[in-house]
Amino acid sequence: MPQSESSNDPDIKLPDAELIGRSMADIAARSQRIVTDWLKRQAREGVDLDPLNVGSAFVEMTAKLLSNPSKLVEAQLGLWRDYLTLWQNTTRRIWSGAEQEPVIAHDPKDKRFADPAWKENEVFDFIKQSYLLSARYIDDVVTHVDGLDPKTAQKVDFYARQFINALSPSNFALTNPEVLRKTRETGGENLVLGLSNLLNDLEHGRGNLRIKMTDTNAFKVGGNIAVSLGKVIYQNALMQLIQYSPATENVYARPVLILPPWINKFYILDLRAKNSWVQYLVSQGHTVFMVSWVNPDESLAEKNFDDYMIDGVFAALNVIEKATGVREVNAIGYCLGGTLLAATLGYMAEKDDDRIKSATFFVTLTDFTDAGELGVFIDEEQLSALEERMHRRGFLEGSDMATTFNMLRANDLIWSFVVNNYLLGKEPFPFDLLYWNSDATRMPPAMHSFYLRNMYQKNLLAQPGGISMKGVPVDLRHVKVPCYFLSCREDHIAPWMSTYKGAKNFGGPVRFVLAASGHIAGVINPPGGKYNHFINNEMPETPEQWLEGATEVSGSWWLDWQRWTTSFDTTQVPARIPGKARGVKVIEDAPGSYVKVRI
Repeated sequence: MPQSESSNDPDIKLPDAELIGRSMADIAARSQRIVTDWLKRQAREGVDLDPLNVGSAFVEMTAKLLSNPSKLVEAQLGLWRDYLTLWQNTTRRIWSGAEQEPVIAHDPKDKRFADPAWKENEVFDFIKQSYLLSARYIDDVVTHVDGLDPKTAQKVDFYARQFINALSPSNFALTNPEVLRKTRETGGENLVLGLSNLLNDLEHGRGNLRIKMTDTNAFKVGGNIAVSLGKVIYQNALMQLIQYSPATENVYARPVLILPPWINKFYILDLRAKNSWVQYLVSQGHTVFMVSWVNPDESLAEKNFDDYMIDGVFAALNVIEKATGVREVNAIGYCLGGTLLAATLGYMAEKDDDRIKSATFFVTLTDFTDAGELGVFIDEEQLSALEERMHRRGFLEGSDMATTFNMLRANDLIWSFVVNNYLLGKEPFPFDLLYWNSDATRMPPAMHSFYLRNMYQKNLLAQPGGISMKGVPVDLRHVKVPCYFLSCREDHIAPWMSTYKGAKNFGGPVRFVLAASGHIAGVINPPGGKYNHFINNEMPETPEQWLEGATEVSGSWWLDWQRWTTSFDTTQVPARIPGKARGVKVIEDAPGSYVKVRI
């Protein structure tokens, strides 16, 4: 019998039947074990069919939509007209080979359709444009429903986009040209490897999908990331305090205290030598102290926002005075660490405590009127369900927070890895930033509930006397120290217009700087980095007015901050060696043990 033409094609690799058989047997056994373990756990813990309270929002949206069916009919007619035009254009292209103007074009920045076949092949171009037309139709319908309250409208819009992203043809093997090409080249081994990768991630998540974003074996905290030299000179139940080794013979007299968020670990500020904020500071002559928060378990369930101030900020200030002989510091807070710093400054203002002489806020919300898309997750039903889950476990699982943040950029942080890991069968690329992103931390229930309810839900920090720290009402207008606000133009977590609004609540001089890019890349942008920034020495009433009067400056904002912070005091002293001060004991080398605790 003659062989088929395809079997002689050198581009097609026939599958290894024995290898496929062994792999599928292993996959079947692992799948059965994963499902059995997951079902047992669900029986113990119970299943919430709508933990994000999405159903009620879409029921309300549907009711409003059906009350005015003319708009829906109009949108459907527009969709069918576009589909008809697309069908006609595709038919002409197939028969004549002539290029046709697309009915709808994809964003050139959209990596999902970067493969040339999405444009060059008539079938895949048709699939792509069909998807984009449907996506535009759904988006238009859900975002133009009259009568929805803003919170419900935001939730409907957010989850409609999640649905749209999930249905992209790039996410399916039979409609992704790159996956089909890979399947042809490997004889289907990519799909078998991808299924194995999927099972690995399910096993890692104990039945819940925990997508592997990077090669976790390629990095070691304290080995090839978080490598700045220093010593842990203090620790308590909530944090370790690191003093970094100097890089200059003399240093500024006033040290720097950094308060990172405890939603993530501090070493985003010390990934590698070339982009380490820590190493930049010590190279500029600063004595740097870093708070490394504990990764809490159920024993710390009752720790609250007050505890993070007392056992975090104030404990660090006391130790810094012992280590340097100086009671005054320049403080830096990143994201949630900045919110804590703001609340602490409000408390200190009422207590006439002037140890913090300047405050820097990286991408920090202090006014939560518009908290961006994170507001989708803040309503009474979701908060109550979250609190019940936290109290049952004794902490908020770090992976829960990671999933929330990943959903804000689902195409980049979820679906691109689905395609790479499960459809193409590739291992994720070693990337230090994604390693840090996957190194999640837990949250104590008492603290997290206070934060979500008083900041996100009620926006009390922005209101004079709205919250109290250790029984003392806080009013940010009483904070008179110079403040530096660094925000990022494409930040999905702390929208820059909201951070600007919060900056206007402070009573002292404020410098506001806007960096390009997002919540991480805009901050971690050392001299020589690719992102620019905007400056404006004035603080007009609105962020739009600020941006209109701002000047674009090429390169890193780090240089601007250095000029700003050293303008207050240029006194220098001999460099301080960690652990050499009387009354200060070295516990261990940086980065310490707290940061190495993984979930």
